[in-house]
Amino acid sequence: MEYKTKIGHAHLKVADLERSIAFYQRFLKLDITQRIGAHFAFLSGNDMHHELALQQVGPEAPRPHPYGIGLYHVAFEVPSGKDLALAFRTLREAGIDVSPVNHFISWALYFSDPDGNGLEIYWDTRAKSFGKKSWSGYSEAISEQQLDALL
Repeated sequence: MEYKTKIGHAHLKVADLERSIAFYQRFLKLDITQRIGAHFAFLSGNDMHHELALQQVGPEAPRPHPYGIGLYHVAFEVPSGKDLALAFRTLREAGIDVSPVNHFISWALYFSDPDGNGLEIYWDTRAKSFGKKSWSGYSEAISEQQLDALL
């Protein structure tokens, strides 16, 4: 018997639940769908119950080593280049370090949440005239000027 799966949500452990909720609402435009006490919050950007679960583990919890085994990032897709450029501006204006990258199948912004969890906001460009159908393993930096041109 065969079966299929799909990713239902990501669950992140955070030091400060309120700080993390504010971050994900502001920069990823997610809404709270449910809270359980002072330790859990569920957020979504669509009609799902949640795409992201946040669990407060406290400020003394150790952070994972940046080059260790574990989750690299959670990716969030935006529908257009303009949305990607607006996300870039919003993150930069807030003083968040952002790395814009062209993967030739997508344009992506890489950054971290307040606890160091890796995040990506991307625009799928495979259907665009300049997009490739599959990733070759090669990527290049995107300039602020290239992002500004999308606005």
